[in-house]
Amino acid sequence: MMSHLKSPALCLVALLLAGCGRVPISALFSDYERQLDSYDQVDITDTDVTTTLAGDGREVALVSAFYGLDDDLPFFSGRFICEGSRNKDGMPVIFSHEVDPGTVEPGDFKVTTASGAIGEVTCLTLAPADDKGELRTVLLVGQYGSIDDQPARVEIVGNILSADRSANFKGTSVEVIPLEAGPTLVWAEVVPHQEWALDQEGTALPFGGGSGCPEGTRQIVRATWAGGITKPNSQPADDVERLVYKVTTVSHDGTVNELTPFALADLGDGDNNHKLCLDSTDKVTTVSFAAGYVTDPRDDLNPATSVMVEQQP
Repeated sequence: MMSHLKSPALCLVALLLAGCGRVPISALFSDYERQLDSYDQVDITDTDVTTTLAGDGREVALVSAFYGLDDDLPFFSGRFICEGSRNKDGMPVIFSHEVDPGTVEPGDFKVTTASGAIGEVTCLTLAPADDKGELRTVLLVGQYGSIDDQPARVEIVGNILSADRSANFKGTSVEVIPLEAGPTLVWAEVVPHQEWALDQEGTALPFGGGSGCPEGTRQIVRATWAGGITKPNSQPADDVERLVYKVTTVSHDGTVNELTPFALADLGDGDNNHKLCLDSTDKVTTVSFAAGYVTDPRDDLNPATSVMVEQQP
């Protein structure tokens, strides 16, 4: 379930998670097999895990839900995202911990609109955010609102387990970010050393595995957005966006500093994550990003945004 999906067809998924540049139509029909989509309308996970306290000592929660597209998933999405997804709604939901993909089904989610109507989640996928450490973004596909009656809340009503199967997300919920909003940072964490993959090249085709930080990196922070982002020209982030990221650190003597990442990684794979490559080992406390540099799939520009870095217990 955790193998990379390297087909350029994932640009269709990335309309929700990152947008998409021009890809030849012939490439869309390259050999591709969906691996992370699910259709079950009932909870099929049999578990006796009921606690919301994960093995790392933190409570599990939903971090965000972003109403990304209204009746606008593209023509080929039924081939590459989920069967029957063309012209459906799309919404990325971010979890506080990585999830066990085998426990995630559409029937686990309840979407309620502003009017109180209950929407229909017909399928979901964890692609393309499937690099090591990234399995916390679930893209919901279905009919669960409109621009005039937008989704207001997402609730987990079935058993979704954390990746280590120590905790259950059942009963957690979150308010939905509206369709008109621009993309925002919603999560940041220090990447464990075993997930660094320094000097790893991104896949030759877009929307597979992302690039790694260069040798000489001393610390990596993963910055996660509520939905996908690209530059306004639909290209991936580059050195311009690297210079816009600011990272606040605290040294051992209590000195507060603001750093710019010396490199930006996890590029070219169409997901909603960036790796900020730092040349400092000081404690990282916040990540911020200035307004007006990246857009969501509707071309809404990002506001100024910042997020606290999750501290490991």
